[in-house]
Amino acid sequence: MKKFAFLAAAAAVCAAIATPATAQFAKPEQAIKYRQAGMALIGSHFGRMAPVAKKEAPFDAAAIAKNVEVLSVLATLPWAGFAPGTEGGDTKAEAWSDAKGFKQAEDDFLAAMGKLKTAADSGDFDAFRVAFGNVGKSCKICHDAYRKDN
Repeated sequence: MKKFAFLAAAAAVCAAIATPATAQFAKPEQAIKYRQAGMALIGSHFGRMAPVAKKEAPFDAAAIAKNVEVLSVLATLPWAGFAPGTEGGDTKAEAWSDAKGFKQAEDDFLAAMGKLKTAADSGDFDAFRVAFGNVGKSCKICHDAYRKDN
């Protein structure tokens, strides 16, 4: 009986993982709002560090590391809101018609974020500044290709 319960639980977990991202949202508009909210939070936390990277504000390694820790979580969130059937909002149709390129832009952004986390954790200002710039570049590349002009 225990083996059956374990197998049933494992099957339920597998089914949940295999469910398409669109199932997370009752309506496409919810996915659009979700991804826009996620991107807004990413922009807010990223923007907080810009004066430091530009040497307009003092470098506080602990504050930067804490902000990057939050940003590292936020960076993973919006992508579920880009599932097929959720077209619209500020996103160009190319995000869906060029799904491979869009996925590559996502992967590049997340890789740059990983390097920013490593740099922030090191407490080295120069490493932080370079990694911060690379994250910004990955944002710009994606926005230029897949975001509508506002």
